[in-house]
Amino acid sequence: MSSGVLADNLIHFVRYLRLHGLDVVPDTTGDLARAAMIVGLEDEDDVRSAFAALCVARPEHREIFDTAFALFFGGTAPPSPGSLDHLEIKIHERDVLRGVVPVISQRAGGSERPASVNVEAGASAVERLSRRDFGDLTPEEREAVRRLIAAMVWQPADAWSRRHRPARRGRRPHLRRTLRNLIGPSGDLMPLAMSARKRRTRPLIVLADVSGSMERYAEMFLYFIHAAQGRLGRVEAFVFSTHLTRITREIRHRDPGVSLQRVAAAVTDWSGGTKIGDALHAFNWEWSRRVTAGGPIAIIISDGWDRGDPDLLRREMGRLARSVHRVVWLNPLAGRPGFSPETRGMRAALPHVDHLLSAANVADLSVMVKLLESVPAQRSAPLRLGAVTR
Repeated sequence: MSSGVLADNLIHFVRYLRLHGLDVVPDTTGDLARAAMIVGLEDEDDVRSAFAALCVARPEHREIFDTAFALFFGGTAPPSPGSLDHLEIKIHERDVLRGVVPVISQRAGGSERPASVNVEAGASAVERLSRRDFGDLTPEEREAVRRLIAAMVWQPADAWSRRHRPARRGRRPHLRRTLRNLIGPSGDLMPLAMSARKRRTRPLIVLADVSGSMERYAEMFLYFIHAAQGRLGRVEAFVFSTHLTRITREIRHRDPGVSLQRVAAAVTDWSGGTKIGDALHAFNWEWSRRVTAGGPIAIIISDGWDRGDPDLLRREMGRLARSVHRVVWLNPLAGRPGFSPETRGMRAALPHVDHLLSAANVADLSVMVKLLESVPAQRSAPLRLGAVTR
């Protein structure tokens, strides 16, 4: 049995579980591979128990897990894609099941042993792909990277809302509930109901550079924006080259391919020059009041090459920083050896940037997602992760 077959089955197994509501992440694939290496593939019950310990957190998920395990790792050949309708698998997930074969054999009389497998190969292949530069991907690798981006798990840190909700240990009286309690058996005592501020998902604003110098990276970043709005909901998306274009509506379609087609039709300055200052000026004066409510995080994706006025860029970056909770700048070149933010645009913008991160591959985007998970509710609170702090 080849290591590639086991790796494919593990990847599709984790996807299937995630689609059906289990709390698994892409890193679970590597954990399953290490578990299989520890317990071996000789005994199916041992493998099932090890995988269940890593994937099943609730009793109601056990049946889903057992179905998935039998499908991907059972001793019989998997069903054809057309016979999977009763399992309610999504269409794109049926397609990836083609060619997947069971990797744990049913031993007759205890004599048959499965072939030796290097179970670390699957995790290593995914890791290598996640570190491939977006600009160097082959067409096959691009498709695989799109799937990795779509499978990213977003759990951004919550923010405090101005609205309140009933709470036992709140700091503010809840007058409506207090008055309603007066009609109950304890009305004579007038117990004081309390409330606390609600928590909500912090909004996200993305401004992506689609100029000529960013042409190799633009497609992957648009897939990333599509995945972000699918996970977070409140995402405002803009692209810019010589001018700013809002693509929030175009990127909302469920199918990322359709979304990118709509974006391509809406944007008229693909691969043009770069005027970051002019784009930020248009955002600050036309869109800022409409989309910056709720303390959003602004993400700028650009290599910093700018043909505009650096003083204008400096002023508009200051305006943007005062309108949002934090500013994160993603630069595809930042992870290269010897990188220094010496371009005119980067020098002008850097004093107003909270975090400058690399964004050349999936691993870099995962670091950015972890940063969003660590952003505190208050501006003055320290961060657990970050590259540059102003």
